[in-house]
Amino acid sequence: MRVGFGYDVHAFVEGRPLILGGIEIPHTHGLLGHSDADVLLHAVADALLGAAALGDIGRHFPDSDPAYKGISSLLLLERTVELIRREGFSVHNVDSTLVLQKPRLAPYISRMVEEIARVMGLPVSAVNVKATTTEKLGFTGRQEGVAAYAVVLLNEAV
Repeated sequence: MRVGFGYDVHAFVEGRPLILGGIEIPHTHGLLGHSDADVLLHAVADALLGAAALGDIGRHFPDSDPAYKGISSLLLLERTVELIRREGFSVHNVDSTLVLQKPRLAPYISRMVEEIARVMGLPVSAVNVKATTTEKLGFTGRQEGVAAYAVVLLNEAV
């Protein structure tokens, strides 16, 4: 078994939809990024790549490549899962945390879990998404952006 850890941050910006966990969340701001800027899925992809010792999301899907401009991070996650499967790994489970002051995410968590599980080919019981605030401290507390953490466990083919 292998463990991978992922972390990502994106700043809030006006004029873009807020996409988290593969779904659109109603909010006044979206996240700045080359793709759809889904900070949660980027952290999950980095955790997968890290566990498989395959680098990071920027290596495989660079923001300098116009092919990834505005791309859905669900597609990036799907391609990441394909990469690790080609290397002989399967995903055992995913645990993740979103850090932001607003909006409140409780009504959307189950849909995020369902989307992540669907794209990764996992049962929903193998995917966990949590959300927390920083009690108004730091950049997330000032509502300047969103951070995400993810941990995955991979099984190696025998």
